[in-house]
Amino acid sequence: MAKISGCEILSRALRDQGCTTIFYLIAGPMGEATTSCHEAGMHMIDVRHEQAAGFMAHGFSRIALKPGVVITGSGPGTVNGFTGLVNAFMDCVPLVLIGGSSPSDARDHGAFQELDQMAMARPFTKWSGQVTDVRQIPSMVQVAFRHATSGRPGPVYLDCPGDIINSRVEEEQVSWETSHRISSATYGDPTYVARAVELLEAARKPILVGGSGLLWARAAKPFKELIEALNVPFYTTPQARGLVPDDHPLSFPEARSTAFREADVVLVLGTRDNYVMGHLRPPRFSPQAKLISVNIERNDIARVTPVEIGIVGDAGAVLSQIKAEFDRKGSRPNTAEWIERLSGYCRGRRVKNEESMSVDSTPIHPLRLCKEVRDFMDRSAILSVDGQEILNFARQSIPIYAPHSLTSGTAGWMGVGVPLGIGGKAAKPEEQSIVLTGDGAFGLNGLEVDTAIRHKLPVIIVVSNNGGWTGKREGQRRVGRDLGFPDYEKIAHAFGGHGERIERPEDLRPALERAKASGTASIINVVTDPAASATTAKFTSYDYA
Repeated sequence: MAKISGCEILSRALRDQGCTTIFYLIAGPMGEATTSCHEAGMHMIDVRHEQAAGFMAHGFSRIALKPGVVITGSGPGTVNGFTGLVNAFMDCVPLVLIGGSSPSDARDHGAFQELDQMAMARPFTKWSGQVTDVRQIPSMVQVAFRHATSGRPGPVYLDCPGDIINSRVEEEQVSWETSHRISSATYGDPTYVARAVELLEAARKPILVGGSGLLWARAAKPFKELIEALNVPFYTTPQARGLVPDDHPLSFPEARSTAFREADVVLVLGTRDNYVMGHLRPPRFSPQAKLISVNIERNDIARVTPVEIGIVGDAGAVLSQIKAEFDRKGSRPNTAEWIERLSGYCRGRRVKNEESMSVDSTPIHPLRLCKEVRDFMDRSAILSVDGQEILNFARQSIPIYAPHSLTSGTAGWMGVGVPLGIGGKAAKPEEQSIVLTGDGAFGLNGLEVDTAIRHKLPVIIVVSNNGGWTGKREGQRRVGRDLGFPDYEKIAHAFGGHGERIERPEDLRPALERAKASGTASIINVVTDPAASATTAKFTSYDYA
C-alpha cells in the first residue's frame, strides 16, 4: 500500500479548500510541506520576514476576497508570523496561518525552538487547533477555513508539530474531508428592518456608512442600489472605500465632517463603533442623531454607543431587505436640501484642494506627490498607503474608484504598505499596484522589494521621504524621529529592480511612467517637505509634541 506524508496531506487539503497562493519563509519542520504545496501547483511566494508574509496574505485576502494563507517554521518563525494574525484579527480579515512547532514527543523537554504557540495564538484568533494525528489534517484544515470565513471573518491558527506533520500513513487511512463551509446569508429581523425604514423615511439629513462587512458580503451592488434608490449620501470606512466609486454623485468626501456632525439618521452597515468612526458619538456625530447598526456579529452592535435600532445579519442581505421594504411602501426620504447643502460645501473645497495639490515648491509638498499619484493611477488600481503624514494626506486627497484600497486597518500598524501591495498584486496580477509609503514605514518591510522582484510582481513603491517618522511640527521635540534622506531607490537597484530619486515636482510623473515601463518592481524615492504636517481627526489623547 502507498504511504503518504503529513506534508503531502496538508498540500492536498489546502488545494481542496481553494488555496492557490501561499506566503511563507521556509524553515524547520515545514520545509517538505512548502515543497509539496509547490508540487501541487500552488503559487509559493517566499519572503524575507514572516511578518511580511502575514501582511502579504492580508493584502491578498482583501483583494481576492478569500482567505490568505501563511506557512511558517517553528518557534521564532511562527511568532514573527503572529504579527500578521494580530493585524488580521483587528481588521476582521480571513487569514490561515499554519505554523510548524517542536516535536510533540519532546514537549516540555526544552526542545529546539519549543514555545507554547497555541497559547500565544488564542487571544487573537477566531480558532486555533493542533494536529495530533496525521490522519486529522484534512478535517482540521477544513475547520480552519470554515472558522476564518463564517460570520465575522478573521484569522485562525493551525499548529503542526514536526513529528506529526512529517510522519507517514497509508493513504487509504486518511479521511479526505469535503468543505462544510456555510454560504447562506443571515437575514435581519423583519420587525427591526421595518422600524429602520420608518426612521430613514422621516429623516431630512440621513447618511449611509459602510464598512468592510459589505466587502466580505459581496454587497457592493446592493449598497449602490440602496444609495441611489433612496437618494442618500454615503460614506465608507477606509477598508470599504471604492465599493462605490468616490466620484459617485452621492459621494461628498470633502464634506465628511459636516455630514457626520449634522446627520439626523445614520445607517451603519458592517462596521464597528470604534475610533475610526469617532465611536459614533459626539462631537463626531450629533447627540440627536438616531443610529441604526447592521452587523453580522451581535456583540459589535452598540459596543460603545447606544443605538436606536440594532439589526443582526449579513450586511448585503439586510440591505436588500431595507430596499424591498421601501419599494413595498413606495416611499423615500426627502433629501434634496441635504444633498444641496453637502454638494455646495464640496464645490468650494474642491477648488481649494486642487490649488493646494498643484503647488510647485521644492522640497516637494506631499499633496503634490498625492496629486501625481492620483493622476497616474488606473481607476481599478490597487493602492496601498502606509505611514504618518503621507497616509493622512493621501486619504484626504486621492479618490478610490474600486474596492482595492489597502491600509493597516484599525490596528494602525506601520510597515504594512509594501507587503500589502505585493499581496494585492499576487491576488490580481493584471491590476496596477501602487504603494505610497512614508520613509519610516518603508524601513520596516522595505526589503520585501526583493520578494516582488524575484516573483515578478511589478509593484510601484513610492516613498515620501521627509527625513523622519513625522513632519517637523513647530516647537516639537524630535527625539528619535529624524531619519535623514537616504537613497532608498538603491535598494531596488541592489536586487535588479528599477529605482529613482526625485527632488523636483515636475519630475514626478515621468518617473512614475518609467517605473511602469520597467516591468519590474520599483522604488521612487521622493524627497518631500519635512515641515508639511497633515491634519486629521484626533484618534487618541496622546501628546505628540
